[in-house]
Amino acid sequence: METREYNVIAASGIHARPATLLVQAASKFTSDLNLEYKGKSVNLKSIMGVMSLGVGQGADVTISAEGADEADAIAAIDDTMKKEGLAE
Repeated sequence: METREYNVIAASGIHARPATLLVQAASKFTSDLNLEYKGKSVNLKSIMGVMSLGVGQGADVTISAEGADEADAIAAIDDTMKKEGLAE
């Protein structure tokens, strides 16, 4: 299992547009990807799940991947988070 922790720096947090980009990136992989925030974990391939967390600016989130392509999945999510200015 690969995990990565982020601090959300985007002023609007992970709202509809960035959530969509993360879900699209996660959906390219066969591994199970999860986003955890405040003790709740949701499937990163589910737009409704990601949106339901209400992740705002300054939030600490953890993304985990488990499966055959977990390293590539985490790398792609990491790239999306940084390219979109969502987290550091």
